[in-house]
Amino acid sequence: MGKKRVMLPAEELDLSTVKYEPEVIDAPHLTGLTFRLFVKILEAPLIGAAIISYMKKKNRMIEFLRSTVIPEPPMYKPEFPPQDPEPGTILLDEDGNPEDRVELALKCLPDYDSASSWNGDLSQFRYWKIRDYVYGYRSKLVTPSMVAERIITVIEEFNHKKPPAPLLVSFDAEEVRKQAAASTKRFEEGKPLSILDGIFMAIKDDIGCYPYIMKGATTWKDETNSNNEDAVCVSRLRSCGVIFVGKANMHELGMGTTGNNPNYGTTRNPHDPERYTGGSSSGPAAIVASGICSAALGTDGGGCTRVLLFSLCLPFFYLLTLTSHNKTGSVRIPSSLCGVVGLKTTYGRTDLRGSLCGSGTVEIIGPIASSVEDVTLVYAAILGSNPMDRNILKPSPPCLPNFPSIESLNAMGSLRLGKYTPWFNDVHSTDISDKCEDILNQLSKTHGCEVVEIVIPELHEMRTAHLVSIGSAMLNGLNPDCEDGKGTELNYDSRTSMAIFRSFTASDYVAAQCLRRRLMYHHMEIFKKVDVIVTPTTGMTAPKIPPSALKYGETDIQVTGYLMRFVIAANLLGFPAISVPIGYDKQGLPIGLQLMGRPWGEASILRLASVVEELCGSKKRPVSFYDVLKTS
Repeated sequence: MGKKRVMLPAEELDLSTVKYEPEVIDAPHLTGLTFRLFVKILEAPLIGAAIISYMKKKNRMIEFLRSTVIPEPPMYKPEFPPQDPEPGTILLDEDGNPEDRVELALKCLPDYDSASSWNGDLSQFRYWKIRDYVYGYRSKLVTPSMVAERIITVIEEFNHKKPPAPLLVSFDAEEVRKQAAASTKRFEEGKPLSILDGIFMAIKDDIGCYPYIMKGATTWKDETNSNNEDAVCVSRLRSCGVIFVGKANMHELGMGTTGNNPNYGTTRNPHDPERYTGGSSSGPAAIVASGICSAALGTDGGGCTRVLLFSLCLPFFYLLTLTSHNKTGSVRIPSSLCGVVGLKTTYGRTDLRGSLCGSGTVEIIGPIASSVEDVTLVYAAILGSNPMDRNILKPSPPCLPNFPSIESLNAMGSLRLGKYTPWFNDVHSTDISDKCEDILNQLSKTHGCEVVEIVIPELHEMRTAHLVSIGSAMLNGLNPDCEDGKGTELNYDSRTSMAIFRSFTASDYVAAQCLRRRLMYHHMEIFKKVDVIVTPTTGMTAPKIPPSALKYGETDIQVTGYLMRFVIAANLLGFPAISVPIGYDKQGLPIGLQLMGRPWGEASILRLASVVEELCGSKKRPVSFYDVLKTS
């Protein structure tokens, strides 16, 4: 008796009574044999189930999912009310040719003098833009084949590092040469397919890209999957002339926020090789930050998450871990930690067919690049909903900001930026919150943006709903392989996730979807008062890689909690969000600012991100950087 809890309808919640509850994370860091023993105990038929059940109760998951009456009906996929058109934008045809969309996107960009960039002073670091590559090709200063040879040399160098730290898990030098030769010929004939012709990109290993078989950075997925065809997004890029260098490294099956991968080796952060890139799109972010590729595709949204607190006193052993490793924020987290730009589109804006994420309700495929401009060009090429999703989601027509237009500039001055201060400041180091606060002040002073204080209720419930939603989808996708004996071939952190996911019931899943609708209501009410919700992208900068974690992986609760703090809402509720680099902490590590917009509001966050980028000025050259365009 007395366990039943009844929530007020969302519209009756008094926000003045909502108090922010900081995440208190106090847990040991498990690696090596200790971590392996922990996983074995968790997988034990009786004791493992008992531990998980006890910990779910301790962490209020039972209260949220089974003891609470949630008055809202379930929402199994994000459902958005109709949205007003965004000001200062140009519409794109999602059913048209990707090349035509990219050409239109090019016309939306501000003027840029590539000749001056080529001939300018290279002593001040800058990333080459896509327009710089195209200028070099058209001016016959360099060819795609020349750039390909430089990239091949660098990739082969990475493939021979000890301990292993590969950027790519699938790579074929001859395939790269073949694509580059075809692009070079097109430029020689004066017939490039688009501005993306001859641009080098990496594709995360959970997205299909010919001729490679999708493995999700496992050691066995190629045994159960023989498909080596392009995903829809990749096919669109290929029609624009993009050259694919291979399949980028990642946290196994997206089950992690750091990028740790004992199967192939852990990709290192270009700003400090002793630190993580963030994950799970570790390879895509690192290969862009290193200057090797202009852009990459990652996935962002959720293969799996572990957000449970395990604490159990056993004889001579104390287990306490918050495992929260996932594909959540998997474009934004590594982009923030590596100092590049990462775009998470609205759920359904990009087509997931041909990826390992196709059956989920929170995932997207999104671009990573060194600048907002280059992210915009790649986004224009890949956008376009799955026709089945379009019938259900009824997306607003895709559009891009006309960056230099008067209307676009005026739109900046009317922007209202939402800030939930206690959440905003809940970071590992004040370097992060101070830098983000400084950008908000500059936006107000320089562009007239208004910063509005907001309250976001039920953040703990949101984490629970997200965990159950993506965990259930991952379990559904992997169960056939696990039943076929492949479960024991997963990494230990992936096996931890699977053990937790198997404890979820059908009623847990329905309750999580009821929470999703409730949380959607809260956020849509907030978006009546503000245009963009602004937070740090992550609660900490790039964490160090423990040498003991390289062989078997790890679970580090504090790191995971800080990395995931601000990214979940955009995944569970499907909102667009972008991470843009805004500077560095006292250790010289990149800091990212996250801008989360209304449904289908990619144009608004791209416009704002471009302004933020301009305010922040020059970037610091990464420790590991390769100029593959202009070597002399």
